[in-house]
Amino acid sequence: MFEDKSQELTPISKLGEFGLIKHLTEYFPLSNESSELGVGDDAAVINPGNKKIVVTTDVLAEGVHFNLGYVPLKHLGYKAVVVNLSDIAAMNAVPTQILVSLAVSNRFPVEALEELYSGIQAACGRYKVDLIGGDTTSSNAGLVMSITAIGLESEENIVKRSDAQPNDLLVVTGDLGGAYMGLQILEREHAVFLANPDMQPEMEGYDYILERQLKPEARTDVKGILEQLDIKPTSMIDISDGLASEILHLSDQSKVGFRLYEEKVPMDNLTISTADDFNLNPVMAALSGGEDYELLFTISPNDFDKIKNHPDFTIIGHAVEKEEGNFMVARGSNQLVALTAQGWDAFLGNQQND
Repeated sequence: MFEDKSQELTPISKLGEFGLIKHLTEYFPLSNESSELGVGDDAAVINPGNKKIVVTTDVLAEGVHFNLGYVPLKHLGYKAVVVNLSDIAAMNAVPTQILVSLAVSNRFPVEALEELYSGIQAACGRYKVDLIGGDTTSSNAGLVMSITAIGLESEENIVKRSDAQPNDLLVVTGDLGGAYMGLQILEREHAVFLANPDMQPEMEGYDYILERQLKPEARTDVKGILEQLDIKPTSMIDISDGLASEILHLSDQSKVGFRLYEEKVPMDNLTISTADDFNLNPVMAALSGGEDYELLFTISPNDFDKIKNHPDFTIIGHAVEKEEGNFMVARGSNQLVALTAQGWDAFLGNQQND
């Protein structure tokens, strides 16, 4: 469950709720000018200046969103922050603060939570965000985390899901499907371990896709790149639930349809070869796998020359009239395949971890 298993462990009850909060948050100094008051008072104080406040929150539950059989606590803390910052980035805003709340069972010693918070601290440092508050309580069933992320941005720079127009170009950052294939490796090796604990896991050569799953990064850099190119997206969303699902969200909010070209979907060679090893269609890993945390956005066709051949972006399709629907144009043909939302949904049966 956590890395150093040789040390003497401290039960949470020894510190108590308030002592635990103080202990876990003592090495989180405030660095943002907008953070006026952080942990230690009844509430935090943020001064947004003349900017709009952008807020998002995610709940991560053990056994639903993560499996501590193969997810290190430090990685979990880091990822829990990143998935929220990704939502802020998708609004074209700058993340500035987070709040972290935990419900934790007594099977977790203080040292396990220290490891979790070391990941949170690493993410805060990497993305220059301040931990300004949160809460802890007991849990009868494992670990539940709730993280709220806050960002600031001028009203004219905020990008929503709802302003795409027909003929806009559909663009994605990075490559897709790697996180899902990393998950397949982790689940395979975990199943082998449960069947035979003496077996050594076969992880060699899978570093890239394992990191995509265990330690993703939020594309907070995209805002600056687009500003340098003098491009403001007409709509944007982060890819948490799979490319197909996110395209359908943009379609629903913008009242347009989309054409996605299968041959344009960017994938790493390791993602493709691993999918082949699992007898999976690599494109389906990109369409439905999720957790890539890349950004999907639309731009005016007038901006094509600014973005074409840029190494950070791939044009994968375009918007059409709403009544034309949402389809993928199959590789090497003009066959249209209907896009359906088969990505992650916590209330459906497609859970990551049994």
